[in-house]
Amino acid sequence: MFLEDCKVLENQKVGEDYYLMKIESKKASQHSKAGQFFMLKLKNEIRILRRPISLHYADKERNILEFYYEVKGGGTKEFAQLESGDILNIQGPLGTGFTTQLKDKKCVVVGGGMGIAPTKLLIDELKKNNEVIFIAGGRGKEALNILSNLNLEGVKTYITTDDGSLGEKGNVISVLSKVLAEEKIDIVQTCGPHKMMEAVAETAGKAHVFCEVSLEERMACGVKACVGCSIKTLDGMKKVCHDGPVFDSKIIVDVNPKENTGCNCGN
Repeated sequence: MFLEDCKVLENQKVGEDYYLMKIESKKASQHSKAGQFFMLKLKNEIRILRRPISLHYADKERNILEFYYEVKGGGTKEFAQLESGDILNIQGPLGTGFTTQLKDKKCVVVGGGMGIAPTKLLIDELKKNNEVIFIAGGRGKEALNILSNLNLEGVKTYITTDDGSLGEKGNVISVLSKVLAEEKIDIVQTCGPHKMMEAVAETAGKAHVFCEVSLEERMACGVKACVGCSIKTLDGMKKVCHDGPVFDSKIIVDVNPKENTGCNCGN
């Protein structure tokens, strides 16, 4: 984990409330893994807590970290005001990431809405030595603007939207069920709304396929200092920020946090 002052290179608005921020990071970028997250410091001293943002991409050759976020509250609104040349203090990378050290496997990555953000790095790492199938879903076309920033060359991709404005009208579960029925899949990895991930895990479980879920949205302090992100597992209570955010779906009993702090990656 690093504490690092980073220069903002870009902070582009890519939708009504969506932004893609790129920062220069000579240290943290070299140690980042798909599924990990960072705690970003706000300049407004009234907002004491840093804001957790999942890692979108890490370019180790150019020392660049990318964050894709949606403006929902005062914290992310402040991030949206950052301009090229501004300095942003980051803490990370934090947490346990996805399993990517695989070879000759057939992998399915399922992303929903803002949960698509961590899949850019995940897909890049997986497809070096594996076959990757990507299933993306969202409310509508704008929620999937992020797809244009992913490198999906060589990846079999399925897109679904609730309103049918992009791809197939429907949801990711119907597509996942079809893929699992037709192909021999080795692993399913997912990030998105909890209800979606629960359905993904259940669907993978019925097909006897190992599944990893990312609960990166359930975090407050990010450094194991509170109980805000505690979840119940077969191995006892676990903290998402320290023991996760990526978990084997089979060990999770209750994804709801023990204490609702009101602070998550959407603030």
